[in-house]
Amino acid sequence: MDKKKTLRAGALVAGTTLMMLLMSSPALALTRDDGDDPGTGLSVGETLGLYVFLPLVIFAVITGLVMVLDRSKIRVTKPKARA
Repeated sequence: MDKKKTLRAGALVAGTTLMMLLMSSPALALTRDDGDDPGTGLSVGETLGLYVFLPLVIFAVITGLVMVLDRSKIRVTKPKARA
């Protein structure tokens, strides 16, 4: 009984996905819309700098600021009492 439900659900998901893929036409992406003005593309170096290195630098700056501006005292653990 469970196999039938699973098969029916899988067929429904596959059918829905197939219909959505067939109904969305990628050929419409080739036509320009009014007001569409694409700029020049990014080079490999610009892409890596913008999407890889810049976020890493921002992360490092934020981390450094948090570490430098942390004014909490160093917590020392107290030794356990002997039994």
